[in-house]
Amino acid sequence: MAPKWRELADKLAEEIRRGEQGKYPPGRKLPQIRELVDAGEGSKSTVHAAYKALEAEGLVTSSRGHGTVVRQQVPLKRLGVARYDKAKWRDSDEVAFIADRVASGRGYRRNEQTQTVSLIEAPPLVAAAHGLPEGAEVYARARLVKEGDQPTHSLTSYYRPEHVEGTRLVDPTPGPAGRGGGFRVLFDAGYEIDHMKEEIFARAPSADEVKLLQLPPGEPVVELHRTTFTASDTVVEFAIGVHAASRFAWEYDFKVPDSAKAEKGQE
Repeated sequence: MAPKWRELADKLAEEIRRGEQGKYPPGRKLPQIRELVDAGEGSKSTVHAAYKALEAEGLVTSSRGHGTVVRQQVPLKRLGVARYDKAKWRDSDEVAFIADRVASGRGYRRNEQTQTVSLIEAPPLVAAAHGLPEGAEVYARARLVKEGDQPTHSLTSYYRPEHVEGTRLVDPTPGPAGRGGGFRVLFDAGYEIDHMKEEIFARAPSADEVKLLQLPPGEPVVELHRTTFTASDTVVEFAIGVHAASRFAWEYDFKVPDSAKAEKGQE
């Protein structure tokens, strides 16, 4: 026979997995431990153990000040190539994180992106990406992106001062950098993005990242390195993103290259 805490965890998990039709849809707080104790669901230690099991299984998050909250079970669709379509940011105002929300059929508010901007000494990785000597100054534009109250990822973009000084990219006002976001700002400053390179890998989070992203125990993060170039191969942005692994489904749709055909055409 399963222990009492396991029975309670399974009972709550069944409701959570029913989604919007269940008693505990995504975003809903579970009752306080004392409430379930008073309702006869078990002792304080039983309810606590059940909640810890749900957290370990990735169904809820628990933090001081927020309580135990049911996690969003359907991950955001994190677009690959399509999120950078120029029609989105050059001709409209759909910045990249909003493009992901639209593709996922989810709502968004502009205040779900916060930011800080500072002039710093370039870390070695950033200096190398920009082709700068170590110790050169760069602007770091750090954002924390949320879905509602739930953080999804952080993203810090690094720029050469000569590319962005006097633009909205160094304005610390919360939210996207105006209509079309950062790529539109670069475009208006004469730096139209042409191509980019993305590298992604999974790793264990740091203690600070666990706190910042409100990660459940054992959840990894996906780190993104994005290098953005103009047509003349000038690097105009190097960005590092840290994503909660379970909150995104990464999607890439691209034309398959045929280098042999291209070489034949040059003969």
